[in-house]
Amino acid sequence: MIYLDNAATTMSKPCEVVDAVTAAMCSLGNAGRGASAGALDASRVALRCREAVARLLGCPCADHVCFSANSTAALNAALFGLVGPGDRVVTTVLEHNSVLRPLARLADERGAQVAYVGCDAHGLLDMAELERLVTPATRLVAVTHGSNVTGNLVDVARVARVAHAAGALVVVDASQTAGSVPVDMAAMGLDVVCFTGHKGLMGPQGTGGMAIAEGVDVRPWAEGGSGVHSFQRRQPLEWPTRMEAGTLNCHGLAGLLAGVGYIEKNGGPAAVGAREHELARRLYEGVRDVPGVTVYGAWEVDPELCGSIVALNVDGLDSAEVADALTTGWGVACRAGAHCAPLMHRALGTERRGIVRLSCGWFNTEEEVDTVVGAVREIAAG
Repeated sequence: MIYLDNAATTMSKPCEVVDAVTAAMCSLGNAGRGASAGALDASRVALRCREAVARLLGCPCADHVCFSANSTAALNAALFGLVGPGDRVVTTVLEHNSVLRPLARLADERGAQVAYVGCDAHGLLDMAELERLVTPATRLVAVTHGSNVTGNLVDVARVARVAHAAGALVVVDASQTAGSVPVDMAAMGLDVVCFTGHKGLMGPQGTGGMAIAEGVDVRPWAEGGSGVHSFQRRQPLEWPTRMEAGTLNCHGLAGLLAGVGYIEKNGGPAAVGAREHELARRLYEGVRDVPGVTVYGAWEVDPELCGSIVALNVDGLDSAEVADALTTGWGVACRAGAHCAPLMHRALGTERRGIVRLSCGWFNTEEEVDTVVGAVREIAAG
């Protein structure tokens, strides 16, 4: 199999991650529940993972790294914990349903007023429109760091400056970038960064969370067991307990810790992202001039604005037909369809046929990319 669906999940994990999860499943107890060796070891794993993620994301306080099952849960927790009745929220057409649907519910149930920033024909965010829509009445700006459809990157530091100038908070969805694009919360001025563990961070599925800047008061989204203050009626407000009701997935966190360690050992997000980007660039350059092939995203405008995704369509074929041909003919795993990003597809005019998304990862090779280029050429030739 040639696996080019890394934007959905990294299927091949570092051996260190597999070993860490296996060892954890044979040795760890329940973090924060008792003083047994297993419970204490689980607490140590959670703490070390917090510190590693804080270091990777530039979060000044490790206690403000709060774990969840994935970035969807983290984004729900952040949005429901920050947006109150009637609050104005600005988001973008680039967003995944992990942002769009919580905001739709907040509009329905709390009367939140949601405005959407558009994009240009290449899928690049319209920064001028962002500046117009973010007003002093805005409570929060929710924005992706990288589109899961086109791979286009967003200048979230600039977004944060616009938001803060109006007195608003900024929540960043780093699902597609954590681990492969440098993020420095402190330097970029980001208030909340939500991440998933199973993509660029190379950890197991079922891991993720949010990093929250000091002074940002996210209300607890869920209430439950905490291992501390058991006689309090409501969830304790200490960090990170306020956002972590119930048992932590310490088996998964052991793998996430190993994944972050692997990234750091290989030069950090910048180095990992550079390799993945070069593979994607090779793929783009191989298919951009193929008759009948349309490539989406910012590649022809500025390749440095692109991540590790090449999004394309072939004339006369639905995206699902192209993906099926790639899989059956060449063993290529990719993703066709709407990618849980309806407004992005509507903006690109692909809501009916979808897009074929080819997403490169750390473990892909140039030979694999060249095979895919040849496959696309053959499919386009009919």
